[in-house]
Amino acid sequence: MFTPRQIMKRARVLLLAGVAVGLLSACAAPISQQHTGSIGTAGAGPNLSDLGARYQSNPRDKGTILAYSTALRAQGLGEQSAAVLETGMSAFPGDRDIGIAYAKALTNAGRLEQALAVIDNAIRPDLPDWNALSVKGAILDQLGRNDEARGLYGQALKLAPGEASVEANLGLSYAMTNELPAAEQHLRRAAAMAGANTQVRQNLALVVGLQGRFEESRALYAAELPPAEVEANVAYIKSLLSQTNRWDRVARN
Repeated sequence: MFTPRQIMKRARVLLLAGVAVGLLSACAAPISQQHTGSIGTAGAGPNLSDLGARYQSNPRDKGTILAYSTALRAQGLGEQSAAVLETGMSAFPGDRDIGIAYAKALTNAGRLEQALAVIDNAIRPDLPDWNALSVKGAILDQLGRNDEARGLYGQALKLAPGEASVEANLGLSYAMTNELPAAEQHLRRAAAMAGANTQVRQNLALVVGLQGRFEESRALYAAELPPAEVEANVAYIKSLLSQTNRWDRVARN
């Protein structure tokens, strides 16, 4: 039998990696990292091979370090991404961009305590950065320190109101503690914001499904995924509910 936190971790893997891959952000590490998440990756750009060649020819170029490490993380190569950024930290000591990226890579690699130490070094009270605060929140969520994480998301939203990724992380934080109506509220708000991506909308579909509203969940997935993946995701949600004995409770609500 799974706990609510295990439900969300499993669901995040489903959203971040896809049913076909068989692997959360977390739902995203919930927390769609998705947990989780929350901790996102860059969009389309140069392929991994090209970026690797650029990095090999000039491993001290900051833009190449960031792009190559992000591409590695997007391919599930978290340890390799972290290694690139560790080298980058040596080349650019104290650089906030590389520090934030390194914390993300460490988080994706499961090295949460180390990630927390790195992001703490990147956060400056005199020059607050919404991205750094959101990354720290995502790390704290995965360490089970959800109230602290939500406080940081609140600070980040004051600095960057309308930032979909922060609002989505806040929703996923509530999902991780099985507070699904609150999770849905924040994920709906995030999905309506400029910059919301497909992981945000799929996380919303997941949370709706976990409340037993399967047709609504199916419709949300259908706007993002091919039909076969839609049905696989809905079936997976139903299996999670049945495995935790929540099916009867959902049916009675």
